[in-house]
Amino acid sequence: MHASHNRELLLSVVSYPSGPPVQLADFIETNSESILAEWVKFAETSGPAGRRMDLEGLRDHAAEMLRNIVTDLRAAQTETEREDKSRGDAKDNANGNAKGNAKPGDEITSTAAMLHGAGRAASGFTVAEMVSEYRALRASVIRLWAQARGSLASRDLEDLMRFNEAIDQALAESITRYSRDVDRWKEMFVAILGHDLRVPIGAVITASQFMVDTGELKGQQLTLTTRIVRSARRMNQMVGDLLDFTRTRFGFGIPIVRGEMDLANEASSAIEEMATAHPESVLELTTSGDLRGDWDGPRLCQAVANLLENAVQHGPPKAPIEVTLRGEAKEVVLRVHNQGPTIPASDLTGLFSPFKRLRPGKTDAGSLSSLGLGLYIAEQIVTAHGGTIEVNSSNEAGTAFTVRLPR
Repeated sequence: MHASHNRELLLSVVSYPSGPPVQLADFIETNSESILAEWVKFAETSGPAGRRMDLEGLRDHAAEMLRNIVTDLRAAQTETEREDKSRGDAKDNANGNAKGNAKPGDEITSTAAMLHGAGRAASGFTVAEMVSEYRALRASVIRLWAQARGSLASRDLEDLMRFNEAIDQALAESITRYSRDVDRWKEMFVAILGHDLRVPIGAVITASQFMVDTGELKGQQLTLTTRIVRSARRMNQMVGDLLDFTRTRFGFGIPIVRGEMDLANEASSAIEEMATAHPESVLELTTSGDLRGDWDGPRLCQAVANLLENAVQHGPPKAPIEVTLRGEAKEVVLRVHNQGPTIPASDLTGLFSPFKRLRPGKTDAGSLSSLGLGLYIAEQIVTAHGGTIEVNSSNEAGTAFTVRLPR
């Protein structure tokens, strides 16, 4: 709510008899212990996390936040700064960054409110419980101050406005830090889980593949064991996608190791792998020109496989999937084309975003088990090579993903 609207609302609800000239900043500074006692009392009853914490944990960074509010109330402020603060967009005086709406990766000084948000996240508070703490703090300060004043006069409105703006700013900072920490822990959990799953999945793949290779299995036993191999390889690919996703979310990007290679070899490997996983699919490879370059072969094989997997999922059964490689003077162009339902224009925006899932063209187990990371990781691999990827889709021409890789 903007400052001007807040002011009109307050004018309609407060009374104006005169009282002792106790400024709000002076009142908070003098009565901080009483205010903190009410803060702790509320936090203790806000949920299971509050009941488990000791006094120091419940007080957290509240004392420093109150001191910051007192400093803010006593500082001069422009109308623009007032409006920014009412939206949680106040600037950090140290470096000019907007603290309330900071984005991941921004380097900003940690305030008491940010540390409070981090502490509440680590202690198991929900974001709703943390917001309730601020609501209780706001109500307690205003109530105690009104009691000390006897009543609020018109000259107190500026202090009240400034206090509400400071609370809004602190709340925005706490929520930002809380959300960033929780998101990071979720991604770290996925990374650890994916790493730990690779060992048992690898054991399943090795054992089942060995059983198939012996040639001793017949009939239904061979069918079921082959299915185990395919499913385990699919799980291994999903785990790999999750690990790549967490790397990009942590800011590390997709790691690549460059070396001289021929893209036709990696495309052939990806097609062979896909043909094994989807024997009903028709995969065609056409090459022309010089297809050599300084790239990461396994990573490009992974990108091609992800594009093929997408084509298999969304193309009609047994319709040809065409892979075309064309060598040009300074780059190699890879094109994966299939017929099938047109991708709606609304889905083209953000198509390479993580967890983006389109309605599959058919409903086999492979399509239903997709995490929606394949196109995202393919795009990240191409970008890591300094290349580009784009998609075109129409009823007449079908859907084609075009990758351009600088040599």
